Amino acid sequence: MSERIHEIHADICKTLGNAKRIEILNALGDKELAVGELVNILGVSPANVSQHLSVMKQKGILSSRREGNNIYYKVANPKVIMACGLMREVLLERFAEGQKIAKKFSGK
Repeated sequence: MSERIHEIHADICKTLGNAKRIEILNALGDKELAVGELVNILGVSPANVSQHLSVMKQKGILSSRREGNNIYYKVANPKVIMACGLMREVLLERFAEGQKIAKKFSGK
């Protein structure tokens, strides 16, 4: 059981290991957006956005609903946004630490 959980965890992390998918999550946040709105926000083709949305929906990261001709997407579980936020904090802290070290050695 534990091994299977690790495999699923790795699969989800692999799915989120794409910059455009992280952008989609950031654009969605705690709101629901139509595909067209995401296309405008991200500045990429509808086909590209749809492909990423489909992968994330298949993995259970996003949920969707249809209203007329529009399909609206939202993050299925707000903890995904929290997890990505924590990872971003770790990366920013690491970046800041790297800058401190660089300044120390450059004498600035």
